[in-house]
Amino acid sequence: MPELPEVETVRKGLEKKLKFFLIEKVEILSQRTVNCIHGVDFFKKKLTGVYFGEWSRRGKYLMCNLQSQKQTHCSGWLVVHLRMTGQFQFLKKESPICPHTRIRFWNKEKVELRYVDTRNFGQMWWVSPESHPEKNIKGISNLGPEPFSSNFNSSYLKDSLKNRKRSIKSSLLDQSTVAGAGNIYADESLFEAGIIPTKESRKLNKSEVLKLCLALSNVLRKSIGKGGTTFKDFRDLEGINGNYGGEAWVYGRANQSCKKCGSTILKCKISGRGTHWCPKCQK
Repeated sequence: MPELPEVETVRKGLEKKLKFFLIEKVEILSQRTVNCIHGVDFFKKKLTGVYFGEWSRRGKYLMCNLQSQKQTHCSGWLVVHLRMTGQFQFLKKESPICPHTRIRFWNKEKVELRYVDTRNFGQMWWVSPESHPEKNIKGISNLGPEPFSSNFNSSYLKDSLKNRKRSIKSSLLDQSTVAGAGNIYADESLFEAGIIPTKESRKLNKSEVLKLCLALSNVLRKSIGKGGTTFKDFRDLEGINGNYGGEAWVYGRANQSCKKCGSTILKCKISGRGTHWCPKCQK
């Protein structure tokens, strides 16, 4: 599943490619992708004849402030969650569609923004201009602080973890703890902080919590700089893989030697997710 660095990479691409993109036509090939109580025709109507405006990110959600044709006021919000395999393609000329194409947007020059999703778990919402995505979409309203925000610090994290018996890996996967981090970056951050993923959240001391805060921020920033991670499906708008995976310390390296100490990287399941760590570097 795309995590914060991958979603941020997509956000940057959308922001760059879709300036002055006036949506002339929308085609919905998968009704399942559209989460709209008024139906897909209503969704198409609200997305037709407006500009893609500024793109923002909250956790793993992408949000676009849609603009009127005169670009004088907001015409609502397009919200997207890529889930496990969703990706956008920016196509300047006509191209055959694959069986996993779900939604297509065109401007008057026939330039296409295509949404492709192999497993078809991704979703899109239209939110009224009188409201805001955080008020309408429960998944966004339940998110914890952004890892780069001032609200995410060692005091906050220590307080959040103090009564939790579950593992620290499980706590990091919980989006109400911190928004955007997932399996890859939880493993990598715990390695950098020197904390074993099975440790009870409440048993982390003040020093460990501080190290984890710094490690999470550092790992995520580093991955954003590399365009995210591609192990299976993730691609940016140009179809290019993320490059952070080659720099991973533990994730995806089960039974290989630790780059730091030479010990064998171990793997187990925590909260249903494959979890990697070094038994010597992490305590």
